[in-house]
Amino acid sequence: MTDLNSMIIDSAISFAEAVDGSNAPLEVIDALSMVDVTYYSFDGLLHSGQIVVDARLEDDVYELFQLIERLKFPVGKVIPIVAYRWDDEASMADNNSSSFNFRVIADTNKLSLHSFGRAVDINPVQNPVIYPAGIIAPAGALYRPQNSGTFATNHPVVQEFIKRGWHWGGNFEQPKDYHHFEKP
Repeated sequence: MTDLNSMIIDSAISFAEAVDGSNAPLEVIDALSMVDVTYYSFDGLLHSGQIVVDARLEDDVYELFQLIERLKFPVGKVIPIVAYRWDDEASMADNNSSSFNFRVIADTNKLSLHSFGRAVDINPVQNPVIYPAGIIAPAGALYRPQNSGTFATNHPVVQEFIKRGWHWGGNFEQPKDYHHFEKP
């Protein structure tokens, strides 16, 4: 049983606040839902956060975070990216796990699946993006699969995402995007 009195609240905002200032079209906003999740963070304590996703993926995301909590897999924080003024780099540098952010894929003009809440990033500092030229984002992050809060191919969370039809960025040819999960 979760003791709500000892839970640390990382995010407790309304849906309207979570999408405020986004330049997403109304039909995209109308297809989103906010999911309240609980997880253990790196301090070993139970935290509560929120993630904005495509409403059709709400059950998947909720159930995946239930697994994350059961495994006590540490998650830095889960706060809608509006708290970072829609700045993906700032969110990643703060080790924030997020989903919806109406934006293009880095170094392209193609909309990311994050634009539709169909991609989830978890622990970008432990699970960075590694580009072919060796550039790592967020800056200063290191990928050490044996470390706490880090994903590898055989990790139960990765396997559960894949079982549910999601794709893991660690399986991408290039770049390796270890924090990224998407469901086309």
